Amino acid sequence: MSYLARTVVLNNGLKMPVVGLGCWKIPNAVCEQQVYEAIKIGYRLFDGAQDYGNEKEVGKGIKRAIKEGIVKREDLFIVSKLWNSYHKPEHVGLALNKTLEDLQLDYLDLFYIHFPIAFKFVPIEEKYPPGFYTSETDFEQGKITLEKNVTILDTWKSLEKCHEKGLIKGIGISNFRGCLIQELLNSDCKVKPVALQIEHHPYLTQEHLIEYCQSENIQVVAYSSFGPQSFIELNSDLAIKTPKLFDHPVIKKIAAKHNVSEPQVLLRWATQRNVCIIPKSSKPDRLLVNLTVEKRLTLTDLELQEISELNKNIRFNDPWDWLNSKIPTFA
Repeated sequence: MSYLARTVVLNNGLKMPVVGLGCWKIPNAVCEQQVYEAIKIGYRLFDGAQDYGNEKEVGKGIKRAIKEGIVKREDLFIVSKLWNSYHKPEHVGLALNKTLEDLQLDYLDLFYIHFPIAFKFVPIEEKYPPGFYTSETDFEQGKITLEKNVTILDTWKSLEKCHEKGLIKGIGISNFRGCLIQELLNSDCKVKPVALQIEHHPYLTQEHLIEYCQSENIQVVAYSSFGPQSFIELNSDLAIKTPKLFDHPVIKKIAAKHNVSEPQVLLRWATQRNVCIIPKSSKPDRLLVNLTVEKRLTLTDLELQEISELNKNIRFNDPWDWLNSKIPTFA
């Protein structure tokens, strides 16, 4: 028997599950099976990206579940993200079509701008996904070349055209600061962003940004809900040196009081603040626990406050640290 997560209504009227499966770092060899099994358990939101390099496998898992009659396409909420290399207006549609082809879908429910950063364009046939690669020379020198004369509004206008064609039902923003969101909303954009995805955990609570987005009816979605744990396997020095949230006395105390795991406490802290979550797990039992976290646990106001007070403004995913780029996204 499957369990369906609670949904929230976005500003475009679409219903989005509060809990989804994050596809970042799911290995290609097991991705199809994990997506398929997650659908059987009850997951309906799958958060992917061009940069994750596993959209073909995600698509195979989705197609298999639909073919077997477990779900219909309209039951699912499929998410992807426009990578930095495709911000020029003439490249947005090209990249979106690649994603739709890989996923074997006719449309996306939500398509984010992954970062408010425009890299130099890399042809798909040259390298895909390109990651930090912008040319052979750049790669050898360990640098990133940025695209000139491309604004967020330029990219947004091209995404709006994709929206008009029905290729994407909602447009989102990811890793945006409040001032950039405000500028976008004050521009002549026709389609309002439906969601903002940000790094969000007790070491980086981003209170003001969340309050601002909620006041503008933009749904906030958290990634890396477990803080440093998400980045240790990437050999991040900062993540390795930062105490694990799973071991923090406050988190352990609250988990013990409710007889739940530390990850459950971290996830429920987010959803009780009206923030959606997209945790990843390779274990079927953990997948179910994550999906049903709202059913299993409710934190007190005092506990929510205690967790929020752990904030240290520690950001583990900062473009300033990408190669030698020093990109001032959060400076």
